Amino acid sequence: MLITSFLFCLLIFVIIGALSVLKSRHNHSDYLMASQSIPPWQAGLSAVATTNSGYMFVGMIGHTYSVGISSIWLMIGWITGDIIASSIIHKKLRIATEKQNSNSFGSILSTWQGTNYTILQALVGIITLVFLGTYAAAQLTAGGKALHVLFDWNYNTGAWIGAVIVLIYCYAGGLRASIWTDVAQSIVMVVAMALLLFISLQEVGGFSGFWHKIHAISPTYHKIFPQNLQFGTVMGPLLFVTSWIFAGFGIIGQPHVMIRFMALDDHKHIAKARLYYYLWYITFFCLTIGVGFSARLLLSVETFDAELALPLLAQNLLPSILVGLILAGLFSATISTADSQIISCSAALTMDLSKKLPNKYLFVKLSTFIVTALALFIALSGSKSVFKLVIISWAVLGSAFMPLMTLYALNKFVSQPVAIAMVLGGILITLAWRYTPYAETIYEIMPGIISGFIIYSIGRGIEKYYQSPVHK
Repeated sequence: MLITSFLFCLLIFVIIGALSVLKSRHNHSDYLMASQSIPPWQAGLSAVATTNSGYMFVGMIGHTYSVGISSIWLMIGWITGDIIASSIIHKKLRIATEKQNSNSFGSILSTWQGTNYTILQALVGIITLVFLGTYAAAQLTAGGKALHVLFDWNYNTGAWIGAVIVLIYCYAGGLRASIWTDVAQSIVMVVAMALLLFISLQEVGGFSGFWHKIHAISPTYHKIFPQNLQFGTVMGPLLFVTSWIFAGFGIIGQPHVMIRFMALDDHKHIAKARLYYYLWYITFFCLTIGVGFSARLLLSVETFDAELALPLLAQNLLPSILVGLILAGLFSATISTADSQIISCSAALTMDLSKKLPNKYLFVKLSTFIVTALALFIALSGSKSVFKLVIISWAVLGSAFMPLMTLYALNKFVSQPVAIAMVLGGILITLAWRYTPYAETIYEIMPGIISGFIIYSIGRGIEKYYQSPVHK
């Protein structure tokens, strides 16, 4: 019954994505941007699904299981930063996308000001391929973990199945297929998490029993902040929370998420799209953390991979047919996120790195196959921690692109040399920070983003000096 339920539910999601071929216009612009025809409710729910999926289902639940109540700061900080950044960026990004007729993230970053920064566009394309490709691999890894628990299959089996489904989605309708399946999965995600949390609460004796048992797990599990923070008891927590707000700022640098708002049918609908997005996002984040706590209370504390907590909890509490639904939702959500990331990588390869192509539609589909193969290779040979893969990729992309997009939205001129220095500097600082003793206290995206703005200030100061009459 479990296998039958899983396969049936998964087939429904695949059919939804495949049906998008009926609306396909069979050109590269429709494939990559859905011809900018996405209604606000679809853009909002799709953005929730593609932002979270494997990270929330597998990584965040596992993180909450491991560290306890302090995991709530990821939600509070992340969503706060997201709201602040999107209020500045989203509408102006959608307007600029239409004005510049952009079909890729690199294209909009290189032409936003009416410029044609070809070197910057190529650099953005390379960064997107490397780090968003790694991000996609994390989704395939998450799918592999789900099927390992479900059927005791090898981790790699799920990654292979996921890669095949990605190609079905993408070849059927490109971005539109991803968005359609995202919407269905977003609804399943919230309903499934609510059901699992409700049943878990009944098992532990309601809210009072829930909180009592949380406090009994360990002396530190119920602490509001992690206990190993640097910089003291006041400054340490403050920097810890602030760094997660910067993580929320990083949403602006995620091509696969921002493309949803770029593909919106009208820039006047941005407010509606954001309303759907945040209501659904906050609800899902709260439910996910609750399920992480429930898993810690109801599963054996024997050594196991904490990122397998959701499927194990579902199997322990639910009938087979509902376990199949939850796991099909989990698996297909990770795959749908992977396909949106792979589509963004395909855009980078064909729009940013190979502009002069005789048949862009044909080559963008070929690029999809190539990028999927690379993501699968990383998933089969790389790190098995979804949380770590996502956190690193998110930090790098956010640090590279968020400062630049913010300055554009604030109508600040940025020359190509300064823009390139900002992108590269943000990445280098982000990666280097992971090897400092402060990495556990301050998420590396914070120094990465700050460095981008510092580099801009220094670069513009140098440019103005050499352009001044005094110097001349």
